[in-house]
Amino acid sequence: MTRKTKTTRHNTAPRADVYEEVTNQIIDMLEEGTRPWSPRWASGLASLPRRHEGTAYRGINILLLWTAAMTRGYANPYWMTYRQAAELGGQVRKGEKGNLVVHAGTFTPKDGETGEPVTNSEGEEATRKFLKRYVVFNVEQIDGLDMSKYPAPAVEMKNRDERDTELDDAFARWPVPYAEGGPSAFYDPAADRIQMPAFGDFESGNAFYATLAHEAVHSTGSAKRLARETLRDYSKAREIRAEEELIAEIGAAMLCAQLGMEPTEREDHAAYVASWLTALRNDKRAIFRAASAAQAASELILSHMDAPVQTIAA
Repeated sequence: MTRKTKTTRHNTAPRADVYEEVTNQIIDMLEEGTRPWSPRWASGLASLPRRHEGTAYRGINILLLWTAAMTRGYANPYWMTYRQAAELGGQVRKGEKGNLVVHAGTFTPKDGETGEPVTNSEGEEATRKFLKRYVVFNVEQIDGLDMSKYPAPAVEMKNRDERDTELDDAFARWPVPYAEGGPSAFYDPAADRIQMPAFGDFESGNAFYATLAHEAVHSTGSAKRLARETLRDYSKAREIRAEEELIAEIGAAMLCAQLGMEPTEREDHAAYVASWLTALRNDKRAIFRAASAAQAASELILSHMDAPVQTIAA
């Protein structure tokens, strides 16, 4: 990984590659046996991480902050920058380490001589994408805050060794039907349907619903929905299949976090991890694409569900 070099406005030294930095962080977690998208409710980590004003982070930042929370044991979902903490009357404790998040955007370069926007061959302004890194701290790293403003998530934990009628009704509102029976879980794109083993064949009710969430995320890739290329080309190459499975895993985790469910580990987990590691090592932008696609998939499913989504305690 490229070593970060201090830069100024006039410094031409290379900056750290944010894509590589983030990808290496995810790879390290996977190699240590931890999936960054599988926090646990028992430790209070499985809610979506939130900015200081309460809005949830999105995409790759969810994985980055789940990773930080799991690694360092933070149970509170709220995060803020050093400046935001100071403006709110807080002080980051001496020695605390910040946590990486990123901001994606676009800009229009200007001609160095005329100052006019650079245009492409068709005369249109040429926009370029950029990714900026910045650092945030969990509220547990900060003294002096009014912690009543940063409550833990209010989640009703249920005994999911039994059927959960609210979740059954929520998944029934997703337009892709599912049937129970048979030895394996899968989404059939041709029939646009999901097949699940019987509820009683799973080690827990939670495992059933988490697996159903995984297959529902696959179904969002249909041409009639998000038209995801990784689903369309699923059987063409191992790398494409690995990325689609990564989308389904991350999307299911995001969905589970919203519904108060804990992600579960698949029986074929080891094989998938190997394929994910290969995909990430070969393409430093794969995890960014997967997280973005997973976000879109989980939001589409939730928009149909009208489900009992997790809230923050008053």
